[in-house]
Amino acid sequence: MDLKFPDDFRAEPISQFVTSVREARNLPPDRLTVEEILELRHLGKIANGTFRPNLACALLFAKDPESQVPGCRVRFFRYMGIDEKTGENYNVIKDISLEGTVPQLIQETAQVIDAQIREFARLGKDQKFYSIPEYPKQAWYEALVNACVHRSYTLKNMNIFVKMFDDRLVIESPGGFPPFVTPDNIYDMHQPRNPYLMDAMFYLKFVQMAHEGSRRMRDAMKQMRLPDPIFLQKEIGNTLVQVILKNDIEHRKLFVDSDAFRALGGAVANSLNEYERRIINFVMENRTINVTQAHELINRRWQYTKKILTALVEKGVLDHFHSPTVTRDAFAYYTLPKRLSDRIAKTRPK
Repeated sequence: MDLKFPDDFRAEPISQFVTSVREARNLPPDRLTVEEILELRHLGKIANGTFRPNLACALLFAKDPESQVPGCRVRFFRYMGIDEKTGENYNVIKDISLEGTVPQLIQETAQVIDAQIREFARLGKDQKFYSIPEYPKQAWYEALVNACVHRSYTLKNMNIFVKMFDDRLVIESPGGFPPFVTPDNIYDMHQPRNPYLMDAMFYLKFVQMAHEGSRRMRDAMKQMRLPDPIFLQKEIGNTLVQVILKNDIEHRKLFVDSDAFRALGGAVANSLNEYERRIINFVMENRTINVTQAHELINRRWQYTKKILTALVEKGVLDHFHSPTVTRDAFAYYTLPKRLSDRIAKTRPK
């Protein structure tokens, strides 16, 4: 490794890590140097008075971890629909690339996913307002951490992918399952691929190392009455592991986005039919919608879709922006009225 310590490394997270190790192991401040603690946790070796960091140390603390592993990044894609399309039908509506150390990747990707996770709301039988997220955070966060900590870093050019579809969230990490781990025994087997990296992540409080992360994912999904996580190993040029979390898309059609619910009011929100709800939810996420997008979203005839959009305009739920001089304006679109957008901004939790 051509990285030099400490010049090529970030001082603040190293200081936090060293402090955490001292506290956990009850080491006095003057007992060991920073370099000696890094060596103690198997993040490098001291030779002839010089600390030589290893790959785990670079992945955790380097200023430029991609200099050692070019694929040390996460690509986030949000798709419109439930399929991954290409060419003229390319259906990615959000594409974000994240770079940095493993802790940075986890923190920044979690922020992206958190912003994309939808919350849906309806009135319960007790006439109280209930808000339900698409996926429990415990489940998707654990899947993200596992992807970053347990991926194969020997496949240096491969990225981690997070793919969000209407019906599922897929997290793909390079490399197969660790030795002796299979989809059948994954809830009981603990075999970390990168033990020194995982050990350091424990002191950084990203993992618990209690051999129960996958069970925690499963239990969190069960609590929301969602299917168990799916664990797959695939051969797509190279070997990769997929973790798939499925939402309850059919049941979700009964819900309205929580922010829209607050802005529209319960009576209006609950008066919307299934197609109107799906259109409002799309606008809440993407700000605008046109007839073609709505047609693809609800899978109804173009003319029928146009009538639904017109009805939403008449209800005051959407505004229609178009050229008054063009019969069929290719640039026409629908969006929430400003009064509703302002109300959403005021009622959205800070």
